[in-house]
Amino acid sequence: MDDDPSRTGVDRDGSAGPSSIEARITDLARIGIVALFAYLALTLIAPFAIILVWAAILAVALYPAYAGLGAVLRSRRLSAALITLACLAVIVAPLTTIALSFAEGAQALLARLGDGSLRIPVPPEGVRTWPIIGDRVHAAWSMASGNLEALLGRLEPSLIQAGSKALGKIASVGAEVLSFVVSVLVAGFLFGSGERLAQVAQRFAGRIGGDRGVGFLRLSTATIRNVARGVIGVALLQAFLSALVLSLFGVPAPGAIAFVVLILCIIQIGPALVLLPVMIWAWVTMDFGPAALLTLLLVPLFVIDNVMKPILVARGLSTPTLVILLGVLGGTLSYGLIGLFLGPIVLSVVHDLLMFWMRSQPEGKSAA
Repeated sequence: MDDDPSRTGVDRDGSAGPSSIEARITDLARIGIVALFAYLALTLIAPFAIILVWAAILAVALYPAYAGLGAVLRSRRLSAALITLACLAVIVAPLTTIALSFAEGAQALLARLGDGSLRIPVPPEGVRTWPIIGDRVHAAWSMASGNLEALLGRLEPSLIQAGSKALGKIASVGAEVLSFVVSVLVAGFLFGSGERLAQVAQRFAGRIGGDRGVGFLRLSTATIRNVARGVIGVALLQAFLSALVLSLFGVPAPGAIAFVVLILCIIQIGPALVLLPVMIWAWVTMDFGPAALLTLLLVPLFVIDNVMKPILVARGLSTPTLVILLGVLGGTLSYGLIGLFLGPIVLSVVHDLLMFWMRSQPEGKSAA
């Protein structure tokens, strides 16, 4: 039996020898080098991380449609091109319409302020009865209705600051729409290598967590497809159809109304909260024929999700509405317009994985 302490790395008194210390230093150096390269890689990828994550989610959600269309057309490249063009039409076109609508509305408001054609009605006396702020609101409203230029002169510093922020927001919306375009194009390239990337992801998940890691990966894929198609997809369809119908009938600010419809549909409230006042406005301001036709076209939008979700959702959507709402709010506050769609999907995946982990038993207990 070899008891040489120089080979075991332990001195005769039981303390660590020089070889043991050298091995630890070598391990620390390896870990430091790997951490350094990981940090450099993350630094390089960080500016494009959100775009890549959204592109991966689109590729996962739409891969079954890509595979089915490719089998019908017998051409994977043509299928990827058609899916990419459809995504650009369905996702980017409504967002571009909404951004342009906001810009046109702001331009029209500034034009009316410039030529003095903007008129504000006299406030009702009931405004004075509002608690705490009634008198101040009535005084400011009365000044705006009687002498708008004087009110604007008093509020000029605040208006300049608000205008600069509004211009910055409009510019950021344009950049986010461009991010959507890039994400869709990247997703189109991911379709072709989808099978190979799926195998790499399964091997990585298996290396990290074994069979349970592969199960988590499959659950994540199912959740992404359910939320992306059953929630985001249906909401985009409702918002797009709402903007189209409202534009055909000359309803003011169709893009802004469609954007509110999109948010309400994503958080599972439905478009009725916005479209019902539009219908009432139509019956008050329009003739009987156009108002009836507008109502006839808007009513199906209230129930379209009840028809589309059973078709698009592979299993029952188990994500609570509160989780989706928090994902919408947190994603929008953190990442802007792209976070509006990314937040609920990511938070739904985290929720489903957490619930699955809490329901599953450790291997030792299950064996016992």
